[in-house]
Amino acid sequence: MIRIDDVYQKVLAIANKEQRGYITPQEFNLFSDQAQLDIFEQYIYDINQFERAKGNDTEYSDMLEHLNEKLSVFKHLQDLTYTTNYFELANNTYRIGSIIYKNVQVQEINDKEFVYLNSSPLLKPTRKNPIYIKRQNKIFLYPENIQANVSCSFIKKPIKPRWNYVVVNGEALHNPTGSQNFQLHRSEENNLINKILQLAGITMNNEIYQVASQEEVKDIQQEKV
Repeated sequence: MIRIDDVYQKVLAIANKEQRGYITPQEFNLFSDQAQLDIFEQYIYDINQFERAKGNDTEYSDMLEHLNEKLSVFKHLQDLTYTTNYFELANNTYRIGSIIYKNVQVQEINDKEFVYLNSSPLLKPTRKNPIYIKRQNKIFLYPENIQANVSCSFIKKPIKPRWNYVVVNGEALHNPTGSQNFQLHRSEENNLINKILQLAGITMNNEIYQVASQEEVKDIQQEKV
């Protein structure tokens, strides 16, 4: 976890240096949400890329382990509740890992495959060999008499960060009550600061974007050494 006030103070200090501009708390909160999402989604992309890489896996093992550690805070296992004819996923579900029924991993299929499988006496889904179709935030599990003992491993979306404040003598001061820290791994603090400054630089149309981009490239290069 990264304290949002630490990031806010550092972002302001850099943005105000040499009178480059002021970032309001409202702007900071918007930029923070986008920056956290960008970093979070990059985890998913990088893991997929490394897992698909051919050849010797040894050179990727440490990187994959590091990425999975960063993503671990967003991984959850939850029992699903049956509603009418489907199971409802959590609202903050970003990506499904596995659907599990009584310690059996359920296979995902599409609608076309379902028509084919369901019409075959040999391939028709059973309790020992269940299947599911995902439609939006709903899981349709077959056979339809399965209505309990179903769980889902999933990656949840990060909670929106928020720097809450009170105004004292015309100055915005951090208020921990109502604030929400970043959920990212503590090693991402510099990356967060750079991304927020990039977004601020685009909005203010000044050199902050260029400075932050250079720092981000430097951090990426250091991580790959």
